[in-house]
Amino acid sequence: MHQTQPSLFAKLMTMFAGVALSGAALAAAPAAPAANTATPQVEIKTSMGDIVVELNHEKAPKSVDNFLTYVKAGFYKGTIFHRVIDGFMIQGGGFDEKLKQKKTNPPVPIESQNGLTNNTYTLAMARTGDPNSATSQFFINVSDNDALNYPGRDGFGYTVFGKVIKGQEVVDKIKGVLVDDKGSFQNIPVIPVVIKSATILKTPIQPKL
Repeated sequence: MHQTQPSLFAKLMTMFAGVALSGAALAAAPAAPAANTATPQVEIKTSMGDIVVELNHEKAPKSVDNFLTYVKAGFYKGTIFHRVIDGFMIQGGGFDEKLKQKKTNPPVPIESQNGLTNNTYTLAMARTGDPNSATSQFFINVSDNDALNYPGRDGFGYTVFGKVIKGQEVVDKIKGVLVDDKGSFQNIPVIPVVIKSATILKTPIQPKL
């Protein structure tokens, strides 16, 4: 029995079916991966180089949301690292180059009992003697500061909410700048270390090991 040749109609139907299947495959293709909302990454561009921090929303949701609110508002642009102590930490996010304090949002509750520790290159919330006074200011630890972990010396400790994953060498440069005392400010860089911008990365990077 010989094989019959398909009719023109059958050939056309096969062709259209192939096109339809291809279209369905394209429509089903996965979208590009979005930034992880559980561990968002923020790039902090400074006058001494760029730093990327990864935030831990699972462990410190209130602190992360608070920080991101300031980032999205462009709050950190033009602020400085106003307190730099080599062997301890670098602190910024509250004053401009003229040492004028910026108006902040209401403070957030402390989250220092989250299991994250103040190790080198971790990101933590600065505060006053009131444990629930943290607003916009943050610091990056430049050594393992066990004394800042819960319960600390004051019974509360300091909330860690992220870590530096790129630009550790920039942190090291900042911690080594020449500092002096100026008015009520102690350990302030002689040449201002300015935050040019802080933005959420749409495409996450791989942490630098």
